Amino acid sequence: MKKLLNLIILVCLVHANLISQEIAQWRGPGRDGIYNETGLLKVWPENGPTLLWHFEGLGEGHASASVTNDRIYTAGTLQGIGYLFCFDLAGKPVWKIPYGEEWTENWPGVRSTPLVYNGKIYQLSGMGKLLCRRSDNGDFVWSVDVLKDYQGPNIKWGVTENLLIDGNKLFCTVGGTDANVIALDPETGKLIWKCSGKGEQSAYCSPALIKLPDRHILVTQTANSILGIDAENGKLLWSVDQPNKWSVHANTPLYHDGYIYCVSGYGKGGVMLKLADDGNSVQEVWRNTNLDNRMGGFVLVNGKIFGSDDAGKAWYCLDWKTGTPMYSEKITGRGNIIFSDGLLYLYGDNGEVVLAEPLPDSFKKAGVFKVPFGTDQHWAHLVIKNGRLYVRHGNSLMVYDIRKK
Repeated sequence: MKKLLNLIILVCLVHANLISQEIAQWRGPGRDGIYNETGLLKVWPENGPTLLWHFEGLGEGHASASVTNDRIYTAGTLQGIGYLFCFDLAGKPVWKIPYGEEWTENWPGVRSTPLVYNGKIYQLSGMGKLLCRRSDNGDFVWSVDVLKDYQGPNIKWGVTENLLIDGNKLFCTVGGTDANVIALDPETGKLIWKCSGKGEQSAYCSPALIKLPDRHILVTQTANSILGIDAENGKLLWSVDQPNKWSVHANTPLYHDGYIYCVSGYGKGGVMLKLADDGNSVQEVWRNTNLDNRMGGFVLVNGKIFGSDDAGKAWYCLDWKTGTPMYSEKITGRGNIIFSDGLLYLYGDNGEVVLAEPLPDSFKKAGVFKVPFGTDQHWAHLVIKNGRLYVRHGNSLMVYDIRKK
């Protein structure tokens, strides 16, 4: 009996630890738009998949949903104040907590998606306030005004960064001349290191983490540069020039098999960099201006890059190794993209959500629906979790059943 009791206790402790370590973040588990789900619909009904529920009242903004095994988190702006929202999986509100002043100027509303990790939720406001709360009940843990405390300027369209965590370090791009990029203790908010980078302003970029055998490298973009920073100590390892008209570089870089791809809008396009084995340097391999995605991200599938361009509003397929365009098509409005179970999910700025199969020479449309609720811009990125598709449109969150019946 005692052995059985000990076994039950051990199982409960392991389960509790797995839940506490669960992460929900920007663009999925790998921050790359890839959702590793199976058993999803291959073709949608004429009017799209079944809408399970929707919630009105999130307020302004384009934060996506962060979904764990039992909770849904997002954020919105109501009368100039930012709020964190928590729902159960059936759409019932669990709590709603204000966190302070939010961005209310051009394109008002919450910019950043909550990061959920190790039983805590982290949010960065458009005004530069970074806060930590408990994810179960929303209780306050700590907050830091990164612009005030680290002398960073706000930028034209408000601070926009989807936070990244690596074990005992939480990263944030302040954009100051001294503290350009910082690492904080996620338990306390205390500074671990600061990197002066190139001294440029932040550029709406949500960073990526490269895990090499002997070091982790933080890759992000500031106003005119791509930066590679040692994630352990904040040392700037390398930088690459990547300016564009408005200093907007809102897409998360992608590392794959020794190479880093970064893409910017306003005609700049993408660059492929080869990373040295030790991570100390990079070498430019190719550039392509056809796919100049502004903020909708891209996905890498079977050696091909998929995403939409900025000016032409076409969706492209590029060869990963060479940057050569394989094909392009105006399948819907320009927008954001994710991938799961063999299919692409496109969310156009025209309000369409499209399911498409990437063929060798074209996109094969497998379903489409018009987003029925919400307000303002269709900018929030799509999310898939446990056979459900989460669509945020301004003040509304919609949840669709996309599982095979």
